[in-house]
Amino acid sequence: MSMAVSQPVFEPALIVVMGVSGCGKTRVGVEIAARLRLAFVEGDTLHPRGNVEKMSVGIPLTDDDRWPWLNLVGAALRQAHEEGRGLVVSCSALKKSYRDRLRHATGGPLFFVFLQGSRAVLQARLAARRDHFFPPALLDSQLSALENPDNEKLVVTVDIDAPVDSITDAALAGLGDFGIASARIRKEAR
Repeated sequence: MSMAVSQPVFEPALIVVMGVSGCGKTRVGVEIAARLRLAFVEGDTLHPRGNVEKMSVGIPLTDDDRWPWLNLVGAALRQAHEEGRGLVVSCSALKKSYRDRLRHATGGPLFFVFLQGSRAVLQARLAARRDHFFPPALLDSQLSALENPDNEKLVVTVDIDAPVDSITDAALAGLGDFGIASARIRKEAR
């Protein structure tokens, strides 16, 4: 008789890939979604036009600017949950109150992959980025707003100073530890 403690299996999984701008949310989120065979939603596409316009001219968003956007992200997650399908969404989710709002909106277990990196790595990535509305000058406003999710449940933290495949592997290993069985299976199959 086995005495091993089994983890609950959360399928289909609802996952938010989070962190400040430039951390690689979209690239890593797309890769996680592909490996888990889930849909992906780029959270930036859900921003109201006014938010994009503010950021484009270097004005940081306020909480009041972010709530309508977070409501749309939460609605996408809830719809996936109600339809019984998994979803990966990229969303900065900088503050605990933002993450709690998404958790509440989802209606089921919500996992976060926190992509964490040094200011130097983030600044270099933002400087190299082309055709994006978010200017590198706003990085400090995001770093100051960021509330580290390390003590929150269902959060995987991954350092971004690595190639995308390695970051994705680490994220999937962490998700597998939470009982997302397909994360572990697909990683081991590689």
